[in-house]
Amino acid sequence: MQRKNRLGIALGSGSARGWAHIGILRALEQAGIVPDVIAGTSIGALVGAAYASGRLDRLEEWVTQIDWWEIIRYMDLRRGGVEGERLMRAFRERVDDVPIESLTKPFGAVATDLHTGREVWFQDGSLLEAVRASIALPGLFSPVRYRGRWLVDGGLVDPLPVSLCRAMGADRVIAVNLNGDIVGKHFGGRLQRLTPPSPLLARLSARLQAVLGNHSRSVDDSEADDPPGLFEVMAGSINIMQDRITRARLAGDPPAVALSPRLAHLGLMDFDQAGAAITAGMDCVRLHLPLLRDVLDLPDVANSEDAAPSPAGRERFL
Repeated sequence: MQRKNRLGIALGSGSARGWAHIGILRALEQAGIVPDVIAGTSIGALVGAAYASGRLDRLEEWVTQIDWWEIIRYMDLRRGGVEGERLMRAFRERVDDVPIESLTKPFGAVATDLHTGREVWFQDGSLLEAVRASIALPGLFSPVRYRGRWLVDGGLVDPLPVSLCRAMGADRVIAVNLNGDIVGKHFGGRLQRLTPPSPLLARLSARLQAVLGNHSRSVDDSEADDPPGLFEVMAGSINIMQDRITRARLAGDPPAVALSPRLAHLGLMDFDQAGAAITAGMDCVRLHLPLLRDVLDLPDVANSEDAAPSPAGRERFL
C-alpha cells in the first residue's frame, strides 16, 4: 500500500511580521490544506508551537488584543536588555508546556548555538524551551542556556526551516517567507510616535528607547545625512542577513511552494498590528490557491470565488 505524501509547512522568522503565519494557517485550513508536519524559526516557532498543540485560537485571541503598552509590560529591562520571561509566562497561559514528542503532529524549532554558529534542531523536550531559544533575537532578547550551550535566534542560520521540515518526514513543503520584501523598508517608528499617558509609562518608554535606540526612520528617509540609530542599524542588518540566507537556502533546498505575504508596511516591533499581519497572510493564500492546488495535486474543494487567480501563473515561488 502506497504511503500518503506528507505535507509540511515551514514558518519563517520575521519578528512582529510573524503574526501573518496565523492568517496563512487559517486560510490553508479553510481551503482544505492541512499540514502534517510543522517546522518554525523564531516567531515561526512560536506560532507553529501553538498550531501543533491545538492552541492557535487562544494565541490569535491574545495577539489581536495586545496594545503597545502591553508589549512594554512584557519586556524585562532590568539587565539592560529584554529578558523575555514575562512574555513566555503570558505565552504559557495560552499554550501548555508539553513534551514536543507528545504532540499529535511532528513539530520542530530552530535555534543557533552562539559558540559554534551551528543550527540546533528541537524535536523533543520542552515545547516552551524550544520556542524561547528559537526567538532569542540578539539585541532584543537575551540568549538561553540549554544543555550547556548558549542559544540564540534560529533566524541567524536558518530563517526558513525547509530542511528541518523534510528531516521530520515531509515529502512536500509549503514555505512561508516573511522577509521577501522588507530590505530597506520600515523599521517601526512606534517608540517615537508615543504619547505616554502616565509618568510611569513615560519612564518605561524612555528606558526601552535607551536599550533599542532611535528607530523612527527608514534607510531611504530624506534625512540621509543623519546617522542611523542603533535599532535602525540592527533591524536593517537583520533584514539583509535573513533575506540573503533565505535566498541561498531556498536555492539549495527549494520547497514545493513558497508564499511571501506583503508585510513591508510592518516594522520589527509592531507586535500590536496582529490584525493587519493576519489579514496579509490570509490574502496571500487566497490569491495563490489555484497554484497551491496545482503544485500540491489537491482537488478544488473551496469556493472558486474565494480565490483570485495568481498573477504568478505557473511559477512555483510566489
